[in-house]
Amino acid sequence: MKISKALSIDSKTKTVVTIGTFDGVHVGHQKIVKRLISTGKTDGLKSVILTFFPHPRMVLQKDFNIKLINTINERRDILDGLGLDYLVIKEFTKEFSRLSAEDFVKQILVDKLNVKKVIIGYDHRFGRNRNANIDDLKKFGEIYGFEVEEISAQDINDVAVSSTKIRNALKEGDIIKANTFLGYHFTITGIVTKGKGLGRQLSFPTANIKVEEDYKLIPKQGSYIVRAVIDKVSIYGMMNIGLNPTVNGEKETIEVHFFNFDNDIYGENIQIELLNRIRDEEKFKSVEALKIQLKKDKETALTYIATHHA
Repeated sequence: MKISKALSIDSKTKTVVTIGTFDGVHVGHQKIVKRLISTGKTDGLKSVILTFFPHPRMVLQKDFNIKLINTINERRDILDGLGLDYLVIKEFTKEFSRLSAEDFVKQILVDKLNVKKVIIGYDHRFGRNRNANIDDLKKFGEIYGFEVEEISAQDINDVAVSSTKIRNALKEGDIIKANTFLGYHFTITGIVTKGKGLGRQLSFPTANIKVEEDYKLIPKQGSYIVRAVIDKVSIYGMMNIGLNPTVNGEKETIEVHFFNFDNDIYGENIQIELLNRIRDEEKFKSVEALKIQLKKDKETALTYIATHHA
């Protein structure tokens, strides 16, 4: 998959394009992407997803509280695994939002992406103030020589419902439900940083994960069973998201204790897959009580891993 931020595709390359945020790249999205790729192969066209970053709401509504299932890099990596030809990431700016519908079609889809076919949802709106719809796109298709294929209401509804259910499941800590709708394991990506060393004092040394993208949706606080691939090896462990109330923590942290692993990975960027949830975060009466619970959590995690991931 080729990635372009400059909207530059070779002029000899003819394309089939779909447009969207594709946050989560969940099973509903994957169905559309597979249709895009299949159409491209059938019609002799290169498959292109045109997506936008930052999210339009961050730019137009200054909605800095918006939380996304994927960071832009996570989204890129998932799409790369689906067999797409091109991912075009257009920077979304106020200036770009003011493009008229026809200018968007002519300047972006036709002149830059060499579109011959657009696959789009029946309810898609575009152009300044989102004032154009799929019927307008079909008219532009007749003018500029491309076909428009409509994604059904049912498929679009499945996409919207899936995204909502995933976000709600993550907020509720139901990682199994979220993973089912995603079609893969939800991930958290971040830099490994040094913490206060409490985990090592408890005989459970942890890697603190700093997520740099503040728009990334972090699941409900609690303990999770996790996996990371480090140096091409799957390493399992358990992760705590929370405030560490037993030791009067005041700031939410993400800490991972890896099983049978003690390599120095400080400063590395790692991706953590969430496999299942163990329990809510609790405030224990003593540090010793916390240590006893952590041993139980480890037994729970090891049993699950042996059963489901051996």
